[in-house]
Amino acid sequence: MALFQQDSATQTPEQRRLYAAYELTYTLIDAAAALFFLIGSFLFFYPSLQNPAIWLFVIGSACFALKPVLRVVREFHLLAAGDIDDLAARYQ
Repeated sequence: MALFQQDSATQTPEQRRLYAAYELTYTLIDAAAALFFLIGSFLFFYPSLQNPAIWLFVIGSACFALKPVLRVVREFHLLAAGDIDDLAARYQ
């Protein structure tokens, strides 16, 4: 298994479960970021709600920043769950 290349035919059941769990988390973060930005956008129509709108944009931005970190963590988690000896032999 190489980094950032999913091949379900060569994955173990444990790796497939890990991949699915990370994809679900990634999608939830994506949906939360979109929701924070959407709500924040509507709050900007009301001057008295500008501060909460700004905070929702900051939280949404943090969600977007978390996504690539989550992908890298997933890849290393999947790599650790795989057979390192087979991985090393494949690339010699």
